[in-house]
Amino acid sequence: MAQNSLFAILLRSPWWVSLAIGATLALLSLALLPPQYRIVGALSGLPFVVIAGIALQRQWRLPSAARIAQTRDAVATMAWPAFAVLLEQAFQRDGYTVVRAAGEACDFELARDGRRTLVSARRWKSARIGLEALRALQDARRARDVSDAVFIGLGPLSDNAVPYAAEHGIAVWQAAELAHALRGLPLAPARPR
Repeated sequence: MAQNSLFAILLRSPWWVSLAIGATLALLSLALLPPQYRIVGALSGLPFVVIAGIALQRQWRLPSAARIAQTRDAVATMAWPAFAVLLEQAFQRDGYTVVRAAGEACDFELARDGRRTLVSARRWKSARIGLEALRALQDARRARDVSDAVFIGLGPLSDNAVPYAAEHGIAVWQAAELAHALRGLPLAPARPR
């Protein structure tokens, strides 16, 4: 599906937008069309109702803004060993085999269903994600002949890093993606009683 097609845009929009369009088309058809065409006209809104259902299902699983902020605040205060353990638990829960990678370019190598992914997460607290970090990850990916790469960082991408990540297919996880990945896991160490 083209990224800027109507249906792609509606899938990224709140689910109720598609439902409102479908309902509006149905109501206008019932009100304005001759009696013999009303049902057919009202059914023209059905694809928008289906899109609303798909968007609702996708958005239902996404974390709320409060959960994203809570996750951002919690992981920003963590030390690397605690954050690494949390990420490892999240990846394992999602069915990945996790191997800690040695080197500065990547921290984990994941495997699932015959696909391997390199993950760079050690710079998650960086104020800004620069091109050099993404280049190092891409070089490690190429050297190990790995299909996918994920960079985890709370800071925004630099102007040069945005097109580089898109061009090389490097997924960038920020607060929203982390909140989804860490769902259900304790974000703070248990306090002694």
